[in-house]
Amino acid sequence: MNILVINAGSSSLKYQLIDMKNEQLLAKGVCERIGLDGKLTASTSDGRRLEREVAMSSHTEAFLQVKLALTEGECKIIESLKEIEAVGHRIVHGGTMFTQSVLIDEGVIDVIKGLCDLAPLHNPAGIQGIRACIGVFGSTVPQVAVFDNAFHTSMPPESYMFALPYEYYEKYGIRRYGFHGTSHRFVSQRCTELMDKPLEDFKLITCHLGNGSSIAAIKDGKVLDTSMGLTPLDGFMMGTRTGAVDPSAVLYLMEKEGWSPKETADIMNKKSGCFGISGVSSDDRDIKAAAENGNERAKLARKMLAYQIRKFIGSYAAAMNGVDAIVFTGGIGENTHDLRQSVCENISFLGLELDCAKNDELRFGKEGEVTTDTSRVKVFIIPTNEELLIARDTLKVAQGQ
Repeated sequence: MNILVINAGSSSLKYQLIDMKNEQLLAKGVCERIGLDGKLTASTSDGRRLEREVAMSSHTEAFLQVKLALTEGECKIIESLKEIEAVGHRIVHGGTMFTQSVLIDEGVIDVIKGLCDLAPLHNPAGIQGIRACIGVFGSTVPQVAVFDNAFHTSMPPESYMFALPYEYYEKYGIRRYGFHGTSHRFVSQRCTELMDKPLEDFKLITCHLGNGSSIAAIKDGKVLDTSMGLTPLDGFMMGTRTGAVDPSAVLYLMEKEGWSPKETADIMNKKSGCFGISGVSSDDRDIKAAAENGNERAKLARKMLAYQIRKFIGSYAAAMNGVDAIVFTGGIGENTHDLRQSVCENISFLGLELDCAKNDELRFGKEGEVTTDTSRVKVFIIPTNEELLIARDTLKVAQGQ
């Protein structure tokens, strides 16, 4: 069964075609700059690749380019779209309405639309991706919504509530939702396989570290807490996002600088974090290079990041009354060995013993353990695969399981 996975952004549409008989990736690509000049990049599992500039005024036109890439030309991998038996869509925000992936109908679309205020950059794009696929496939091919925050819906109220007047929770749903749920779910399930231990029987901390980052505490198979909150801005510092900041500091700057709410959101989401501190880049590779060349602000940014990650790991170990394993994933988590070393060597009180040789070796898509045989807390590097998890969920839902 071929599953098409769609991840629609505000001006982009990423796709992967996966053969679920053996979970083999057949083709992938991305349509970028939708609504502007447009660019398609596509590749196949046997090494073929194409790039072309093509105008795409909408996600529907972008999806038509995906169809052409899959069925015609140098990256042709199937004869027609009839070989695709279901489509899985990554939807960022399902609120508390959806605790698992669901078959899409108009009622589901209406709920996603109603949550656009909580995910203004992502949910509208997700709806456009759904509409584009329905426009091409019609109603004959099952469309499945896989919600990025669904894994976090197991959090108890003491974790997800903010200490604001309760009426705002009742009126507007102001609470912690969490994100990167598909990644946290994928790597936690993979960790249980590596440890040969049921997820329901241990305490796990998963660290998804990239340009956007979050950490989750998973106890007995359920998320107890996660660092992102109402939006992906909360938590610890990221590429361009502040993470948690004293609200009074924000109010003070709004008053002093005359920022509007929109300007404030723009500064906190796009001009802060590692970029704002270093003044160099939002990319950790650039910041690391600058730090190695003596840039003090770049050094500070990396120290702050490692420190904040350690604080979350320590607090989550306390919240769960212990931890059995820690997982690093995401572009930074998988590839930045010195950051992992800085984090792990400073939480040795947990009984964690890092094997520095293994830690140095595991990069660039490699998976494995980086702790010693005697370490009480195990640390794993597990490359995430959100698209495969979406395809697995889509298969189950489409087959009515």
